[in-house]
Amino acid sequence: MTRLDEAGWLYPCFCSRAEITRDAKGAQDPDGGPLYPGTCRHLSEDERQARIGKGDRHVMRLKSEALKEIIPNDLSFDEYHEGEVPTRILASLDPWGDAVIARKDVKTSYHLSVVMDDARQGVTDVIRGADLFASTSIHRVLQMLLDLPTPRYRHHHLIMDDEGEKLAKSRGSRALRDLRDEGVTAEEIKKLLGFA
Repeated sequence: MTRLDEAGWLYPCFCSRAEITRDAKGAQDPDGGPLYPGTCRHLSEDERQARIGKGDRHVMRLKSEALKEIIPNDLSFDEYHEGEVPTRILASLDPWGDAVIARKDVKTSYHLSVVMDDARQGVTDVIRGADLFASTSIHRVLQMLLDLPTPRYRHHHLIMDDEGEKLAKSRGSRALRDLRDEGVTAEEIKKLLGFA
């Protein structure tokens, strides 16, 4: 994160979730959360430093508007489906606005963590759920800014419960082991994920 901050690509945001929800006026990001309206983007450097000096809690956000000047229009990643011919996907921060890169409670967001972890471990192929497809644009921008390699991507279908919600530990959904115990075969699970 230090490298991004020193390059001038980040700024602190002091807004609460309630303030963001109010000011977003219904605009949403690809995850369905309120789209950050850029409230703190316009604070002066003196005001930012004064608030940080007072200990005001904040996150660090990407300056998406400023980054448009340096992100190539053709910045992309390869999305693989069945077979070896990928689809080229253009990366854009527009749907996300000024994405969070570091949080109040942890030093990095999911986005920065996975990009750094993938690069450090030499990951060449990433397979994630379809719910993370849109965030790959943020990851591709971070890879460009930090001079990191870009893996090949594949986003699989999600297994849904009887109510049409994705299976998630946080909701107490059935685990893969539960499905197997119920007699669901490995081939059936592959089909559910779009791999067959």
